[in-house]
Amino acid sequence: MAPTGRRAFASIGRVEQDREWETLVSEWVYVPDVASRIGIPDKQVRALIHDRKLLAFRTGPNAAMAVPEAFLVADGDGEEILTSLRGTLTMLGDAGYDELESLRWLFTENDQLGATPIQALRDGRVTTVRRAAQAIDY
Repeated sequence: MAPTGRRAFASIGRVEQDREWETLVSEWVYVPDVASRIGIPDKQVRALIHDRKLLAFRTGPNAAMAVPEAFLVADGDGEEILTSLRGTLTMLGDAGYDELESLRWLFTENDQLGATPIQALRDGRVTTVRRAAQAIDY
């Protein structure tokens, strides 16, 4: 059974010492703002994070939970979570990547893609990104 409550964010807490994610990602959206922007309750955003369908890290002066801005895309009148992100995160998790390693992979230039994987996903190059994810050494 998956952990709940405070334990749900334990894996995030263990990497908080160096806060490397703040150097990888320049623009963050705090969880309540994500909820507002995509039109779902805050609790539902936290469930997506808990289920690893969305990555979030503690950032900013108050160390509040936030999601990379690049994970959100325009959707008609509002915004949504980048659709291809969920499957990509699943592939990275299956390859043994934790949250920080997944974030690092998504936001680091990839020679095979000629861009960062997150940018390639935003450009609609899902198959190419998934191929690159499959090539990860286990």
